[in-house]
Amino acid sequence: MARVPGPPPLDGLRRHIERSRLAKGATGGHFVRETFCMERHDAREKAREWFDQWPKAAYWTEVESWRALEGDRIEFTMRRLPSAD
Repeated sequence: MARVPGPPPLDGLRRHIERSRLAKGATGGHFVRETFCMERHDAREKAREWFDQWPKAAYWTEVESWRALEGDRIEFTMRRLPSAD
């Protein structure tokens, strides 16, 4: 009786996908993220700039996280989709 071969190994495919993702810079999911650390007033202006340039309805733009630091400084991360449909 002939032996039925099993599925092919997927190691090569996994390596190829990983190399492709690293080459594109897609390490943190499908969103574009940028972290800033600035004075409170400047942080508000930067967030408004993001929302004006990449509207929330089209790019899902949001302040992903933020924290207050000493000296009235804010560290925050903005997140958006790379493109709108």
